[in-house]
Amino acid sequence: MQHGKYRFIVGFLALPLLIYAIFVISPFIQAFQISTTEWSGLRGAAKSIGLDNYDKLLHSDEFWNALRHNVVMLVLVPIATLALGLFFAFMLNVGGRARRGAVITGVRGASFYKFVYFFPQVISITIISVIWFNIYNPDPHDGMLNSLLGAVGLDSLQSSWLGERSLALACIMVVMVWANVGFYVVLFSAAMASIPREIYEASLLDGANRFHTFFRITLPLLWDTVQTGWVYMGIIAMDAFALVQIMSVNMGGPDGATDVVPLRLYQTAFRDSQFGYAAAMGVAMLIVTLLFAVLTMRFARRERIEF
Repeated sequence: MQHGKYRFIVGFLALPLLIYAIFVISPFIQAFQISTTEWSGLRGAAKSIGLDNYDKLLHSDEFWNALRHNVVMLVLVPIATLALGLFFAFMLNVGGRARRGAVITGVRGASFYKFVYFFPQVISITIISVIWFNIYNPDPHDGMLNSLLGAVGLDSLQSSWLGERSLALACIMVVMVWANVGFYVVLFSAAMASIPREIYEASLLDGANRFHTFFRITLPLLWDTVQTGWVYMGIIAMDAFALVQIMSVNMGGPDGATDVVPLRLYQTAFRDSQFGYAAAMGVAMLIVTLLFAVLTMRFARRERIEF
């Protein structure tokens, strides 16, 4: 009977595992194999050169500059996105005025607000990039942001934005947060809806304010969701290819101020025809992403709270 159970489990999982191995594991193995070669990607046989591409990577200032920008995004973008997502979700679900028969309520029109917050998720990242590229347009008449600052008398704050080396990366990170925060508002709202209202009501009746309610009840009960969202946002921050490619000056400028590893990989492969070296960058990205995920799961782990 026991053997029959295992045969059923193996038979049930065999096909999904085979598909996963072919379409997920196999490309990773092939990428590592390509990273040990010198190959143009277009013609000629790949010449095996061992780990020379990785040695070249370790001594490349351009790669470390791009990786540093990815790490900055990896730290700041998830924090800002998840913090805003939690704040707006909490306000929508718990921030309403007390009504008859209920101590804790959401704000009126919460469903509409969730739709508004989520709207950027249904827009193509290409369209988002073009929209914000025009918002950041340095022309005081055509650029929406500079036009707005001029209209309210803050001409001194006008800037070239994406053309300013010290501001360009921050401008792109703002767009990343704006484009993703709505997803987490909806996600955290759904998670908060599963928390029994009696817990909130009991805490408020005992004298707790909304600040304590959030940090003592909401956040601990949503921690598993926050942890998963942190990993997901970290993966998005390690990518950032489309935004940087479309919005940055000369793809990664000015002067490499917005360069990221995926863009560096793309240019190395398709502009410079160095597919082996580009594959080495891809493997490095995989290692950094896996390390981030493992560390997040390890150090953000908490005892599970039941309710």
